[in-house]
Amino acid sequence: MTPPPRMHETAAIDYHVPVLLHEALDLVVTNPDGLYLDGTLGGGGHSKALIERLGPKGRLLAIDRDPEAILRAENWSLPYGARVRLIKGNFADTAAILAGLDLAGVDGMLLDLGVSSRQLDESERGFSFMRSGPLDMRMDPTRGTSAAELVNTLPEGELEKIFRRYGEEPRARRAAKAIGAARAKSPLSTTIQLAELIEKALGRSSGKHPATRVFQALRIAVNGEMEALEGILGSLPGILLPGGRIVVISYHSLEDRLVKTAFRTLAPHCTCPPLWPVCGCGTPGSMQVLTRKAIRPDLMEIETNSRARSAKLRAAARLVKENAE
Repeated sequence: MTPPPRMHETAAIDYHVPVLLHEALDLVVTNPDGLYLDGTLGGGGHSKALIERLGPKGRLLAIDRDPEAILRAENWSLPYGARVRLIKGNFADTAAILAGLDLAGVDGMLLDLGVSSRQLDESERGFSFMRSGPLDMRMDPTRGTSAAELVNTLPEGELEKIFRRYGEEPRARRAAKAIGAARAKSPLSTTIQLAELIEKALGRSSGKHPATRVFQALRIAVNGEMEALEGILGSLPGILLPGGRIVVISYHSLEDRLVKTAFRTLAPHCTCPPLWPVCGCGTPGSMQVLTRKAIRPDLMEIETNSRARSAKLRAAARLVKENAE
């Protein structure tokens, strides 16, 4: 079945502009009457475009940890009735969610990682150092440990590890020591407090705000983002139906490396010495990598949506017949 013209695909909901929209849909949809899953509902741009791309029998499951994302999606999804099902949860639990719905798997899955535009722009969520708000950063504000709790209670050594591992911040120790000295006088409670503290400690040597990596690292740690991504990538063969595809859009090198490595690990690969004339290892694989290199937004998209500039898209498909070829 030929997909409908792209002019009918949703470009935005409210002010949310989905990144790499057409590229993602072209790769993930192979069966217009199939079952698809958006594990990161967020502002709903990808989800709405996905259900519009499907045929009249096509269905969509949309998952998000943020209860506000679920509430907002109820409005635009209403005309689609039972074809769209909204689920509050973590995409890391997709296998359990499908089992609870008595579903064997999905024909395609989309993950648009990181924080949504709306979450960044809402100061009360505490994701952005550009706006004053509580130092929270929880994607689900009803549960878990906030960023304020981490920066005020973790030992400096643990904060340094978080900044170095999740933010790839080369001056992680200096940032952690500055936080330790400041909180000894008074707890840190707002985004501006932390941003100004990090800027003073690290200085500004380029156009990028010195708190960028620290905020990224705290957000990832607060929400267990890397653990969730590792969990879903390791579960792909049991989530995707044969021939089913996954598309992942990432925004920083940690995520992209994890996705790239997982796809390669799941693909058939030979471990025999390179001079052996015939493969004898029989190394099995369950996935086929569809993107030899990550797909990046073009200049036009970056000009119209600056948040797309760091995006990378990778895709893979579950093999119809898993073997060692």
